[in-house]
Amino acid sequence: MVEETIFSKIIKKEIPADIVYQDDLVTAFRDIKPQTPTHILIIPNKLIPTSDDVTPEDEPALGRMFTVAAKIAREEGIAEDGYRLIINCRGHGLQEIYHLHMHLVGGRQLGRMLTRQ
Repeated sequence: MVEETIFSKIIKKEIPADIVYQDDLVTAFRDIKPQTPTHILIIPNKLIPTSDDVTPEDEPALGRMFTVAAKIAREEGIAEDGYRLIINCRGHGLQEIYHLHMHLVGGRQLGRMLTRQ
């Protein structure tokens, strides 16, 4: 059994969060340490630890994450200029909370995603 995370508690409203969207598949809320003017986390309501743990039965929730991201980007006024969707996986990907989540970031020029080496 997978351990409950802080995100699980946000989904169940056991701890406060600035929730901007919630339905039966996903929850979206503002990051408490935003890296950009708009920084929203979109998570499946089912606890999936990493993107490597996704199964075919998770496809509806993952698809919903993308449609919700587009909806929120329009509502936040960042869709026209553009935004970035980021999903980190495990240690090398710098994943901090082991509950799959997508960062929706925008509201300013973001620069290159990776540097060349």
